[in-house]
Amino acid sequence: MLRIGLTGGIACGKSTVAEMLMQKGALLLDADLIAREVVEPGQAAWHEIISWLGEDVLKDDRTLDRLKIASLVFADYEALQKLNSITHPRILEFFITKSRLLAEEHPDALQIWDVPLLFEINMHNEVERVMVVAADQEVQISRIAERDGFSREEALRRIASQMDLQEKIRLADYVIYNNSTKELLQEQIDAVWEKLWHG
Repeated sequence: MLRIGLTGGIACGKSTVAEMLMQKGALLLDADLIAREVVEPGQAAWHEIISWLGEDVLKDDRTLDRLKIASLVFADYEALQKLNSITHPRILEFFITKSRLLAEEHPDALQIWDVPLLFEINMHNEVERVMVVAADQEVQISRIAERDGFSREEALRRIASQMDLQEKIRLADYVIYNNSTKELLQEQIDAVWEKLWHG
């Protein structure tokens, strides 16, 4: 079993790369999906968030109101750190458990750990290789504007709020550049796939 941490910059096409790797036979563990599982009603993180923020952050179906929580914590650094301290260790725990189960079922498969904050929460220490999806900043800006309708200034703010992409590239074992066509992207995926299996 080989575990690959997949991360990258905003609007660089990480999801597309994950999809291409899955088409080649990789098994995907998605941090966004696992982050939702971790805070489902009855889970330890759910109880801890309720005891901290109160039942006002619950919807009628007892699930967390993510927008309400975001409005409470994202402008407050200490509150965001507290939320992260509740959720991040559990996300890692879920990843390790799911990874182990996948490895038992598919011992020869390559696992892709799709984690936007791979370096920030030190999950790169849990995988054997790191793959970073990168794009030129102007490409990122135009994709963010197209996808989210943001102005150039807002797009730049979003990019600046993340860990520097050049630093991620420096720490990566493999870098996939997604600046142009899907065909060129696929060629890079094919080449990296070959290296992963044959050194």
